[in-house]
Amino acid sequence: MDRKIDYGNLMHQAMRGLIQKVLEDVKSGGLPGDHHFFITFDTMHPDVEIADWLSDRYPGEMTVVMQHWFDNLTVTDEGFAVTLNFGDSPEPLYIPYDAIKTFVDPSVEFGLRFETQEGDDDDIEEIAEAPMTELVEDTADEDDGPKEAEVVSLDSFRKS
Repeated sequence: MDRKIDYGNLMHQAMRGLIQKVLEDVKSGGLPGDHHFFITFDTMHPDVEIADWLSDRYPGEMTVVMQHWFDNLTVTDEGFAVTLNFGDSPEPLYIPYDAIKTFVDPSVEFGLRFETQEGDDDDIEEIAEAPMTELVEDTADEDDGPKEAEVVSLDSFRKS
């Protein structure tokens, strides 16, 4: 029997757990300081729940922002539900952690990107090496210039 440690799956679980913990903290205490989140997710994931007009408008992926106004945040082990405002129209959303493609908090230059490895049936996820400006459209004031953050790549730890 050829046993291997599945580091990709373990990282996948740890990163999703980090997002869950952050959202649980926000649920109990609100968003501290200038923190806010850009969350991009797969709208076609079978467990995503969004209004039909949103899935029609965003047939592959959608980015939502949790910043100034959000309501009814519920966090579970599988995903989270939140009501967000779309053009003065509050809409409830349910997003499973497995549907998340990126999770970014530009206020502290933090970002996670989940990528499926091509040719691998295990859907191994990794933190991609990319500056923050590639993960989120520039959210800084023009005078400040774009902020960049270094995101660690797991590739440097993999055996060839």
